[in-house]
Amino acid sequence: MISYRRPKKTRRYTPNPPACPFCVEKIVIDYKDVAVLSRCITNRGKIGSRRKTRACAKHQRQLAMAIKRARFLALLPYAPNHIWESGGVGVRQQRS
Repeated sequence: MISYRRPKKTRRYTPNPPACPFCVEKIVIDYKDVAVLSRCITNRGKIGSRRKTRACAKHQRQLAMAIKRARFLALLPYAPNHIWESGGVGVRQQRS
């Protein structure tokens, strides 16, 4: 008889997960520190995931709030310049 069960998904075990750079270097997350915040944003202007930023849950929450505050005060853009210049994502250009 043929078994049609799916094989179990295995999770890769990481013995030493990467340490949070904010915990290790004792960096205080502040909305005015644009250099630190811009490293945690993707090239599309989105807030980076925990896996990308390597931040712990506590610092990822602080990071998200600081980025949102910096955007509100126009220290960081909501969208990158190439989106503003092209007229948006997914907008089709008319052929002339």
